[in-house]
Amino acid sequence: MDKEKMLQEVFAKAKEGELIGGNCAQCSLAAILEVMGVNDENVIRAATGLADGVGLSGDGHCGALSGGTIAISYFFGRKKEELHRVGKQLKALLLAKKLHAEFVKEFSTCRCHDIQIKQFGRFFDLYNMENLKMAQAAGMPEKCATLVGKTARMALEIILEEKEQEAKMGKQQELPVV
Repeated sequence: MDKEKMLQEVFAKAKEGELIGGNCAQCSLAAILEVMGVNDENVIRAATGLADGVGLSGDGHCGALSGGTIAISYFFGRKKEELHRVGKQLKALLLAKKLHAEFVKEFSTCRCHDIQIKQFGRFFDLYNMENLKMAQAAGMPEKCATLVGKTARMALEIILEEKEQEAKMGKQQELPVV
């Protein structure tokens, strides 16, 4: 599959997942892993609590950004046996920082609470049924699903670009190990 088709597919899958069952972190992550041919239920399950700024609190960065960051780390992060090697995490950190910068450029902030205020003029407590109904009436499902799709696309583009760089170099790039 060519790069543009993969990017279109990840957008569509992430958006659809968010519209159907919600959880921005899981939907962005699951779409990226599926398009990349990875079937790892445990990593998707591990993202469950990251929705809506952690635990539907709104008080954290967007779950879609969390899911994209997890996907980047999945492909470029350090392994358990490398935890003592500080430098082994640099690639994932730099790529995650790139995703964060692109996200903030696109959405003006990374905090879920602030994104809701920008898009809807207020924050919705999604544990409150009245707030949930108002969020739905305000178009939150569609707007958030589009954001999730865009973020999954951003993250996948970073992953694919890095993998292209690695292929050009003939092996995985190694940053200095500290």
